[in-house]
Amino acid sequence: MTTSFMRAAKTLFTSESVTEGHPDKLCDQISDAVLDAILAEDADARVACETAATTGLIFVFGEITTSTYVDIPAIARQVVEDVGYTRAKYGFDATTAGVITSIKEQSPEIAQAVDLALEVRDKDGGDGLDAIGAGDQGMMIGFACTETPELMPLPISLAHALTRRMAAVRKSGELGFLRPDGKSQVTVEYRYGRPARVDTIVLAAQHDPGVTNEEIQEGLREVVVKAVVPDNLLDNDTRVLINPSGRFSVGGPMGDAGLTGRKIIVDTYGGMARHGGGAFSGKDPTKVDRSGAYAARYVAKNVVAAGLADRFEIQISYAIGVAQPVSLHIETFGTARIDEERILELIRAHFDLRPGAIIRDLDLMRPIYRQVAAYGHFGRPDLDLPWERTDKAALLRDAAGLTAAEIPVGG
Repeated sequence: MTTSFMRAAKTLFTSESVTEGHPDKLCDQISDAVLDAILAEDADARVACETAATTGLIFVFGEITTSTYVDIPAIARQVVEDVGYTRAKYGFDATTAGVITSIKEQSPEIAQAVDLALEVRDKDGGDGLDAIGAGDQGMMIGFACTETPELMPLPISLAHALTRRMAAVRKSGELGFLRPDGKSQVTVEYRYGRPARVDTIVLAAQHDPGVTNEEIQEGLREVVVKAVVPDNLLDNDTRVLINPSGRFSVGGPMGDAGLTGRKIIVDTYGGMARHGGGAFSGKDPTKVDRSGAYAARYVAKNVVAAGLADRFEIQISYAIGVAQPVSLHIETFGTARIDEERILELIRAHFDLRPGAIIRDLDLMRPIYRQVAAYGHFGRPDLDLPWERTDKAALLRDAAGLTAAEIPVGG
């Protein structure tokens, strides 16, 4: 997203979300439920848990080194039940689905790099936080903007709100014909970089075979769309497309195979920011794919909440076995209130981006991950997530010499 986006008189941008019953999201939740169960008993565990699912079958595999034992098949079945696949006629059932596991320990070469970072190996010292090296190389992206109170892009915020509402009315019975699988897509019209209206809403909702298309469309329009999307963003030209393929009775792992880590844009910023390519679910916080991305969001949100920029993206890159980031790169899209070099200086001064420090400062070695495995890891006011706090905004603002009046709406 370049500064040309900010100058365009009119442009459209689209983001999507999926429900917790989507086969890929089901797998993400199983992987993170396994991670949570292990971290609850062993905070020093190394976990890289993957899940695949298809008709009647769940396959949990990966690398796990831990001093505890967890019942992976029971965890997987509990997630499937919680999501709502509890009847054989749904094509997937928590009680009867087979669960296969294939787990081995983390590679000792990777473990060595994580447990004893290059900085410590080189100087035989360090402050303790140098001891943990990055679990892999890679680039992690953090983003924040003033479009919503939670400092997220509007398209992904609305898309998540729609899928969460679809799940809520299914579970409450208000729309009893719904089944667990579903998707949303929201296209927002921007004018000079600011959201002006919703152009198109697409909902794909799995449903009972006996319900008519008219019932589905009327129910979702009245109970989901109107309850979620503010009236001032809708107009006579807004298109609402509900199950545009016609029918969607076959869904979940019966309709499509699922796999951990295939919804990385849904998990982050809906495509509004760049992405380093690493998935989150099933990975313990020594994997910077996860902890580095959370730290990047923490930095970006505090920078925007402080009023240093209205739109901000940061890239943090790591090398395996090295504690300090290899590089930092920022983009303010022409919205910075102070020099970008000064923003970088403030980030370096007030955020410790070594994996050990991230884990300490955000308190990541605890079972908090299944709750973010659906409906986004960022912009979650319903959850108390440490990387969503803006506790450094005032510090950054004061150090930058800005006044409180310059904090953006929503900061």
